[in-house]
Amino acid sequence: MSSDYAAALAEAMGLLAADPRTVFLGQAVAYPGTAMYGTLSKVPAEKRIELPVAEELQMGMTVGLALAGQVPVSIYPRWNFLLLAMNQLVNHLDRLPLYSRYRPKAIIRVGIGSERPMHPGPQHVGDFTEQVFGMLKTVNVVRLGTAADVIPEYEAALMRDQPTILVETMDLYNA
Repeated sequence: MSSDYAAALAEAMGLLAADPRTVFLGQAVAYPGTAMYGTLSKVPAEKRIELPVAEELQMGMTVGLALAGQVPVSIYPRWNFLLLAMNQLVNHLDRLPLYSRYRPKAIIRVGIGSERPMHPGPQHVGDFTEQVFGMLKTVNVVRLGTAADVIPEYEAALMRDQPTILVETMDLYNA
């Protein structure tokens, strides 16, 4: 790993993977393709579900896995990509406890895109943390600002009885 932040993320993913209920899904979870892939080095291959670029489908699968008693760790490399799953996130994962007996538990990883060493363009660097926080009623939103935040916040997310979005700062991966 190239930084304390990325190393802490890899350690946190290993801790999550040790729980028999966890399953990791998203793009570039089984095959390289994003910086988040490197943080999954301690996650066994059999706990990873590689998905195509289908963000709303991914969140729908996340909800379904959570309803089935799994703890999905759903990985969205950029906020800009998670925007495509807002229907499933807001109207289903977040609202289920408000109109049913279901209490789905999920962990959602999302990144604020890196601007260094190269700016990837405006469709990859959005930070919608505050806006999404304002839409949610039952999903926790936690920003991981330092390496010291990472492990305790992922452990807390695993212990909570409700979903959590953990917001990672991609520029810290290479700091």
